[in-house]
Formats: sequence, C-alpha cells, structure tokens
Amino acid sequence: MSRIIAGLSALAIVAALNGACANTVKGAQKDTEKVIEKTAAATNTVDVKSALIADGRVDASNINVDTSSSTQTVVLKGSVPSAQQKTQAEAIARDKAEGYTINNQLTVVPSKQ
Repeated sequence: MSRIIAGLSALAIVAALNGACANTVKGAQKDTEKVIEKTAAATNTVDVKSALIADGRVDASNINVDTSSSTQTVVLKGSVPSAQQKTQAEAIARDKAEGYTINNQLTVVPSKQ
C-alpha cells in the first residue's frame, strides 16, 4: 500500500513539475516576444530620427521621435519652421517605420531671421 501511495505521490510531483515547466516556457516565450517588440520599436525610433537628421529638407533639431511597440505607433513631437517640413517629416517617418501608424504632433514655428 505504501508503494502505491509513494508511486502516486511521485506521479503527482512529476505532473506538477511538467505543468510548472510548461508555464515557465510560456512565460519565457512571452518575455522574449516583449523584448523583441521593444527592440523593434527602439530600432524604428533610431531609424526615423537618423533619417530626419540626414534629410536636408527637414530641420530635425527640434523633433523628438517616440515609438510605441504596443500600439505600433511613431509619434513626432516638437517643432519645425514650415508646414512643408512638417509634411516631409511625416513622409520620412512613414517610409522608415513600415507597418507603424505615424502620429504627427509637430507644430510649425517659423524661424526668426
């Protein structure tokens, strides 16, 4: 009788450990997916900001770029000297962050001359 109880106890422990391992694997997989999403968002931020800086048509000195992996959105904040640059900045962001929505919150502040 004690062998049966010991055997059943061992089976219960193995089953519990298998469930815990499965949960741990699923948790690790979800954590990895989150890291990949955040890395992709950070890469998009860098790509968009670099493209804005490199483009001679846009004064990117007052543009901030934020990217949200959860909403797949790139937000442009700050100011540019003309409406044309605002439009161009959005086009550059759209080109560099494929699959992301562009939220253009740039304001036009004409430069003082």
